[in-house]
Amino acid sequence: MIIEIRKAGFVNKGAELMLHAAQQQLKARYPDATFVMAPTTEKSDHPFRKLVQLGFYPKASLWRYGIQWGNLAKLAPRQLREMYGVVLDTEVDVVIDAAGFAYSDQWGDDPSIELAQSAKRWAKNGTRVILLPQAFGPFTTEKIRAAMQSVVEHVDLICPRERISREHLVQLVGERDNIRQYPDFTNLISGVLPAGFDSVQNRFCIVPNCRMLDKTDQATRDAYLPFLIECTRYLQEKGARPFVLVHEGQNDLRLAEQLSAAVGGINIVRESGALEIKGILGACSGTLGSRFHGLVSALSQGVPALATGWSHKYQMLFEDYGFPDGLLQVTGDKAEIRRKLDLVTDQQEQVRTLIQTRAGQLKQQSQQMWQEVFALIDPIARNRQPPKSGAA
Repeated sequence: MIIEIRKAGFVNKGAELMLHAAQQQLKARYPDATFVMAPTTEKSDHPFRKLVQLGFYPKASLWRYGIQWGNLAKLAPRQLREMYGVVLDTEVDVVIDAAGFAYSDQWGDDPSIELAQSAKRWAKNGTRVILLPQAFGPFTTEKIRAAMQSVVEHVDLICPRERISREHLVQLVGERDNIRQYPDFTNLISGVLPAGFDSVQNRFCIVPNCRMLDKTDQATRDAYLPFLIECTRYLQEKGARPFVLVHEGQNDLRLAEQLSAAVGGINIVRESGALEIKGILGACSGTLGSRFHGLVSALSQGVPALATGWSHKYQMLFEDYGFPDGLLQVTGDKAEIRRKLDLVTDQQEQVRTLIQTRAGQLKQQSQQMWQEVFALIDPIARNRQPPKSGAA
């Protein structure tokens, strides 16, 4: 059986965490399966070199100008494809989509159009298609609405990870049996604390996000860095020992450097692995973050968290964890911001207990989600098993 995991990657650490989480569950259930992913260029999301390190085979795929050029690989002799481990789209039995947040007005029409065309093709091939829990919508343009209607029509399971995403889908296509709400599925995977991490000096984690500068209104953009500086200085006054964790890329690093310089040179921690980042967040006393999966990594381990965000997914995340008070407005009242910082420092144990209770419930829901996914894939796996020795 050949399983493709798509739209996860290595640059965005949330995407990498989803990749590890999906692969871990699927490998445990289907140890003999072949896993494939469409490679990208070296500096993009999933370069060939990193796919090979995780045991993936490359799938022939190149989406450009509304055309899937990867289909041209059919022209190559089968022997040549096998020599280099190249898998065709038509050879894939199961597609697992772990995009996180791609199918929405905020990311334009193209991702949804590509998915719609692909899902229709996969349906004709008899390929099982599952969209793991992620954020969806809003869908307001004519193109994206038509595309997502087609997606729901042709996939086996689509999982909005919170209430608003589900509402966007249901408003578009009505109630469907293949629309099933489940929480973010990275809550089941364990982090790895790096050997050199100093959890005594680095206690309260600040996670900046460059998306707060390009996905928000002008007032929020202008206020974001001063807001981080003000919060960090207050945490220093309280003896919380804040540090900055770079969750993704050079733009987040630039924010981290500006923040550190403004408050006297607090530590900047950079880790290349998503599991290590989750391990660090799990070892902290609390976090103030703007990266969605950084917040999931904290909350799912019972770590008190505060957040600023640029889409509905942040609001819904804190609603799911029973801690709506954890959301902060960058342009909000200074006294209110300090009150919430006091909440996760001075009343840390009460907040931790609240979050841990809800985290356990959400993990049970994630386990239920995987059982539903396995129920769709198991028949394919049985059909792909080689006959027993001596069978006719």
